[in-house]
Amino acid sequence: MRVLAAMSGGVDSAVAAALAVEAGHEVVGVHMALSRNRDQFRTGSRGCCSIEDAGDARRAADVLGIPYYVWDLSERFEDTVVADFLSEYEAGRTPNPCVRCNEHIKFEALLDKATALGFDAVVTGHYAQVVTGPGGAPELHRSPNDAKDQSYVLAVMGPERLARAKFPLGGFASKDEVRAEAAQRGLSVSAKPDSYDICFVADGDTRGFLRSRLGSRPGTVVDVSGDVVGEHDGAYAFTVGQRKGLALGRPAPDGAPRYVVDVQVSTNTVVVGPAELLSVDRVAGEKAIWLCSPAEEAGPDGWIDGEVQVRAHGAPVPARVRATGEAVHPGEAVPPSGTPGLEVQLVGDPLRGVAPGQSVVVYRGTRVLGQATVTGAWRSR
Repeated sequence: MRVLAAMSGGVDSAVAAALAVEAGHEVVGVHMALSRNRDQFRTGSRGCCSIEDAGDARRAADVLGIPYYVWDLSERFEDTVVADFLSEYEAGRTPNPCVRCNEHIKFEALLDKATALGFDAVVTGHYAQVVTGPGGAPELHRSPNDAKDQSYVLAVMGPERLARAKFPLGGFASKDEVRAEAAQRGLSVSAKPDSYDICFVADGDTRGFLRSRLGSRPGTVVDVSGDVVGEHDGAYAFTVGQRKGLALGRPAPDGAPRYVVDVQVSTNTVVVGPAELLSVDRVAGEKAIWLCSPAEEAGPDGWIDGEVQVRAHGAPVPARVRATGEAVHPGEAVPPSGTPGLEVQLVGDPLRGVAPGQSVVVYRGTRVLGQATVTGAWRSR
């Protein structure tokens, strides 16, 4: 099989490429340059796609004896992932840029270009498993490495692209095992620190990045009664469930901590309230992508029994889920949004701090069934 190995310059992608070579595939390595103004070096564990990373990827490819190329996808990355990040925050929602990167870059731009060049599949260093189901179709499953499992951000792939993806690290139970594999093969990245946070916000200051792109937009912070309790420099910088960085002028009457419970973009207002207002047991989503047939997985009443997860490393919670022809929002049965959606009913404890824009991923055990973008969450009981 002729495969394209995405090589970030880190240990995971290097070992994934090595395992693809050992499996007998014809492997070509490619490093995606995603930043328009790449730094020479990384800052510890922050950032990615630096010139240093490209060099590390090239050295790994040399050790493996495979061809290596650098593809400039910075314009595509800026126009999709970064643009979506900014527009979502500007609209008062909380996006996950890793989900959008997997959707638009790694398994759209990269995979589609690989297919056009005659490659059969793309190999990446993601921690997830592709399993052949009873009917022969590929299924996406969690990695046994709970701390590194990335099935949540991969759920957006869709069945066709999943069939052309390979995740050689899916069976590894720990990162130490991967580093040991790298050291055994003489790969210099075996001890390289993991990257984390948002790759295009290398200093970790998300609020500062948003302000630099969206500008200053002063407004008020109010409590649930409408009383002004503080000021802000832009409602776009706040997310539901946030407690830190509110800079409130006076405490709550009962002294209890207050959290962001709503972001009203139309009036540039941030609403804060007590923790209990963050608990929800219903979630609605739009732009649903299924890795199964929801009709086949559902019971006679149309509901799927499983679990849902609303954060990349959050805990899955028991739920009933049903596919909807259009998105479902609080107070409306089926509004005219025109996009496939899903509706979630939690069957146990409520979730806390679910924000519009997040991904809600549906699981049954280790298997990913589907994904959607949260449009609303509320408490029905």
